Amino acid sequence: MTNTKLNSSIKKFGLILAIGLLIGLTLFASGCAEKGNEAVDGVEVTSSMTGASEFSEPVKIGYVLWDGEIASTNVMQQVLKQAGYKNVEIVAVDAGPLYQGVASGQFDFTTSAWLPYTHQSYWETYGDRVDSVQTNLEDCKIGLVVPAYVTIDSIEELNSEKEKFNGRIVGIDPGAGIMQASETAISEYDLEMELVSGSSAAMTASLKKAVDSEEWEAVTLWSPHWAFNRWDLKYLDDPKGVYGDADHVETLARLGLKEEKPNLYDILTRFQWTHDDIQAVMMSIENGMKPEEAAAKWVENNPEKVEEWIGED
Repeated sequence: MTNTKLNSSIKKFGLILAIGLLIGLTLFASGCAEKGNEAVDGVEVTSSMTGASEFSEPVKIGYVLWDGEIASTNVMQQVLKQAGYKNVEIVAVDAGPLYQGVASGQFDFTTSAWLPYTHQSYWETYGDRVDSVQTNLEDCKIGLVVPAYVTIDSIEELNSEKEKFNGRIVGIDPGAGIMQASETAISEYDLEMELVSGSSAAMTASLKKAVDSEEWEAVTLWSPHWAFNRWDLKYLDDPKGVYGDADHVETLARLGLKEEKPNLYDILTRFQWTHDDIQAVMMSIENGMKPEEAAAKWVENNPEKVEEWIGED
């Protein structure tokens, strides 16, 4: 065989070998891609469920327009942005639509569930369709509150002084659990007073006006709330226990969030804070700061706690 023929044969053999190697690598890569979508413990793991892509997917948080929930939701939005989530939306709704939204998957989660008393009726309706992730705030109370200079101390005494209260109890949004409890209180105590619905902001504005004039005012209120830092207030005794014992605030998630966004879910399991924490954010907002700015300030001032929630400690 001449050198020319030998070189030609070697070149052909090399080309065949290269083509075979290329085909083998293509088949191997295809097999790996298929394995990337294999089922693990019965759940198909897709590219949208990997850690990297989780951060680019939108996160939607539902909340109610209570001062504490405005604070906690805005803080959570800031925390998730710091954790790397690109699109975190917060949506304010009434309590009923909030629970319905988490149950239906409209919202990924909420940090606004007051249980077991305040939102009891909503839990009874939607509790089996949501994931109870974690208690994020302990020892929360609701009830009827008056300025400390008011000389009565019990709900039972309201009727005897109803004229001084202008025959009314100033409430918040009509769908709130505390409003349902207050309707029950009016019935249980045979109160000859009207429950006036409105908003949290309208209620505190009415309370401020009364305190500034040293007038008598009864409002639906809860702890923690910045109003207790601003004015000298007291709860009226509730001997019939209409408002229940202390609530806690829970983080609720839609079913499936744990599997689809595991990093986010882990953050929610670690999210717990104190009355002092939430009071600081609420007071910043009450003093004129925008909620997102107050939340960002708190996050900046509490790096260790935030890092613990994110999982960076």
